[in-house]
Amino acid sequence: MLFTHLTFDVLTSDVPASVISMPQHQNKFQLTRPSASFRASIAIALAALLAIGASGCVFLPAVVSYGSAPSQSPTPSPESAPDTDDATASSPDPVGEEPEPEPELTMGQINAIDSAESYLRFMGFSRQGLIDQLEFEGYSTDEATFAVDYLNIDWNEQAAIVAESYLDFSSFSRQGLIDQLLYEGFTQEQAEYGVNAVGY
Repeated sequence: MLFTHLTFDVLTSDVPASVISMPQHQNKFQLTRPSASFRASIAIALAALLAIGASGCVFLPAVVSYGSAPSQSPTPSPESAPDTDDATASSPDPVGEEPEPEPELTMGQINAIDSAESYLRFMGFSRQGLIDQLEFEGYSTDEATFAVDYLNIDWNEQAAIVAESYLDFSSFSRQGLIDQLLYEGFTQEQAEYGVNAVGY
C-alpha cells in the first residue's frame, strides 16, 4: 500500500493537465496515453523509490496493538539463584545425632588408674613394670593393662627417669645401664633413649 500511494502522488503531481481530462458528461477520469518523456520520468521515480526501500529509510507507521501481550515472568539470573551447596553446607546437623558417650569405667578400672598415677608421681616405670606392680597390688591383668594404656604415658621419658635414679645410687657403664633398663622391662630403643638422656 505504501508504494501504491507514493506512486499515485508522483503520477498526479507530474502529469500535465492535458493528460488527465474529465469530460463534463462523465463522472470518472479518462486517461490518455502518456508521452515518452513522461514515461521516463515515471521510471526514474520508481527506481528512486525502490532504492529508498532497499536502504531501509522508508518509515512505516507503527503498528498499534489493541490487545495486551501476555506478560512473561522474568527469568532469574544465575547470580540471584540460591546456592544449594552453600545452603546444604550451612544447614545444622539433624536433631538427635549426638556423639556416642564413652563407655563407663568399672570400679576396678578407675582404682587401677588412680594407683598407676600414684606410682608414677614417685618413681619411673616401664610399661610392663607398672602392669606387674598393679597386679601385685591385686588388680587383674585386664584392669592393670587398661589403666596403664589409658594414661598414655611417655615411656622414653620413664626410661630416662629410671636411668637417672640408678645413677643416683650406683655407677654403671653405658652398656650396664642399658642392660639394667632392659631388665626393668623397657625396649631396646627406650633403654638407649634413657641412657642418652642422662649423658651417656
